Amino acid sequence: MQALQFSATGTLESLQLCDVPTSKPETGELLIEIRATGINPSDVKNVLGRFPYTTTPRIPGRDFSGVVVSGPPELQGKAVWGGTGKGFGFNRDGCHAQYVAVPIDAVALMPESLSFTQAATCGVPFITAWDALERSHVQANTRFLIIGAGAVASAAQALGQARGANVVLATRRAEVAQALKTQGIKAFKILDAERLPEQARDHFQQQLPEVIFDTTGFWLSAAINALDSFGRIAVISAPTDGLVELSALNLYRRGGSIIGTNSLLYSLEDCARILKQIGAAFEGGMPAPDDFIELPLSDAVTAYHQVNEGSSRKIVLIP
Repeated sequence: MQALQFSATGTLESLQLCDVPTSKPETGELLIEIRATGINPSDVKNVLGRFPYTTTPRIPGRDFSGVVVSGPPELQGKAVWGGTGKGFGFNRDGCHAQYVAVPIDAVALMPESLSFTQAATCGVPFITAWDALERSHVQANTRFLIIGAGAVASAAQALGQARGANVVLATRRAEVAQALKTQGIKAFKILDAERLPEQARDHFQQQLPEVIFDTTGFWLSAAINALDSFGRIAVISAPTDGLVELSALNLYRRGGSIIGTNSLLYSLEDCARILKQIGAAFEGGMPAPDDFIELPLSDAVTAYHQVNEGSSRKIVLIP
């Protein structure tokens, strides 16, 4: 089968599209014919050596959709989606290939409302967002401020709306905020850290948000000042050096909590259970993803460079 593979970490130059033996499922596993597989920033960081537990040679890729070609009779021929979990693409081969073998319980039936490409865009951003919303207790009428406008922020907005939360997005760029508003999404441009609490009040009927999800890693300190009493802040990122200066005094006076969100803590089986819940939201009318680019698997190396250079649109590889 054709697969993207890297032989060493540290540089994208080690990536090659090559012919490798087709994955062979072990006892208790399925063989999936990949129909679409998304590229995430963590896939690129993986090749660049940001994860100490990665082993080589390795096929990267964390999210896929496809068809079961080997497994229990009741699953053969079924459209499924899966991926994202612990180790997948890091110390066991991932899904940027024509086939992948995974445990039987590591896939969920794909929602009928999604195409294979749409399903392949969802894993990392939607599972990350679901984890943040679940653990910060976002529910109907929760005042929910999302900082950022990337894939995870978009997923959090969709999932928050599906739960009936009062969702507002905040971004640094005026044109992004305006584009969101033209889509019917409540959004504003952050003027500066000091004015974030005032801006938040203006968008939540003079109340502060109960939950803030910083998807950028740069607004944690400001978020504390904009948080309501007993509020929760979820974070998924940090500056390159990993350090953030914040006021513990402001946090404890509010009775606030900070929640770290990391999809790599979940197994493939955990992620499949989460995907079932996300799939139910899509079947219930949550809008399907539409901001992506399809590229053939043969263009995978070029696509990795595009993501590394900051491409804002999701890239999905089609084997």
